[in-house]
Amino acid sequence: KEKTINQITEEWKEEESLITVKNVTKKYGKFKAVDNISFEVNDGEIIGLLGPNGAGKSTTMNILTGFIEPTQGEVIINGYNISKKPKKAKKCIGYMPEGVPLYKDMTVKEFITYMAELKGVKKENIKESVEQAMQDTWLQNVKKVLIKNLSKGYKQRVSMAGALVGNPEIIILDEPTVGLDPKQIIEIRNLIKKLGKNHTLIISSHILSEISQICEKVIIINKGQIVAVDSPENLEDKVNVENAINIIVEDMENKIESLKINGAKKVELIKKNDDNTKEYRIIPEKDYDIRKTIFSDLAKENITIFELKKPEITLEEAFMELIQKNEKDKEEKEKIKEEEKRQAEEQKKQEKLDKKEKKQESKKAKRDKGGKK
Repeated sequence: KEKTINQITEEWKEEESLITVKNVTKKYGKFKAVDNISFEVNDGEIIGLLGPNGAGKSTTMNILTGFIEPTQGEVIINGYNISKKPKKAKKCIGYMPEGVPLYKDMTVKEFITYMAELKGVKKENIKESVEQAMQDTWLQNVKKVLIKNLSKGYKQRVSMAGALVGNPEIIILDEPTVGLDPKQIIEIRNLIKKLGKNHTLIISSHILSEISQICEKVIIINKGQIVAVDSPENLEDKVNVENAINIIVEDMENKIESLKINGAKKVELIKKNDDNTKEYRIIPEKDYDIRKTIFSDLAKENITIFELKKPEITLEEAFMELIQKNEKDKEEKEKIKEEEKRQAEEQKKQEKLDKKEKKQESKKAKRDKGGKK
């Protein structure tokens, strides 16, 4: 039996990523808030968009939701180009922007109902959709309360219910835990995990612990560029130094800082502990097991080893190292660019001088020739 065009289209859409971002750039004058980023999000994933303040996270969120147009590139949501078919693309998205914009003189139920109407939920389905959104965000007990009388944690839930109403496939949350106390953070975290069972989630945050506990995949962005895309565990492994050893020692005379440990490429102080011990990281030469050498060399100097272990790199350390590497790479590229520019200018000057000298030599040759006549 031959397939209809609609069936073929639906199968094609299923094979595609739920979200595809292709070479997206957003410029404000000469400033690039987002610089040629590309990534994909598959159905059912919980993605963390991670970066320092001003990295381009909110701009990326606004482009994904169709709130602002990219200067270049395209965003495909569930098979629809958000610039060409915005209604169909946006119907797949529920968005909770940073700052929790709410109508505070409405009750919880009134606001969520209003959001359902704005989203174009069918009139006969609004009541059920609103009830479901309140149930999913644990708001039934405050549905008649004015929003202005709610705590910040409850206001976050109301904003999340507004994103959830209409049951979109994709939920985008911009800094969902910012400004909350520890109890409220745990509540929102549990809510996000619950929503992740039935929705694809993209969460923007600069709080590393949130991302590592909630997300399956992390996109690290810095100064408008993507630095890394991977799972939190893989990112930690990527920056883990092969064969590196962490030691905690008692070294009252600070001998270890001047000690030359055989096979050690680098010895760096990590922290000083309250009990006067110090933690160091020893990075050996490539493919060298340095543990025996550490024991023998430190024993000779009467340095007591309390602990020796392989380092466990946290997402926070991975994040900082990747950001620093990205900035260092940018600086190197800028230096190369500046050097190439300087060399080009020098070459241009030299070419002018050569041209000038040739012109002078030509004039001199003509004068000499005229003198001979």
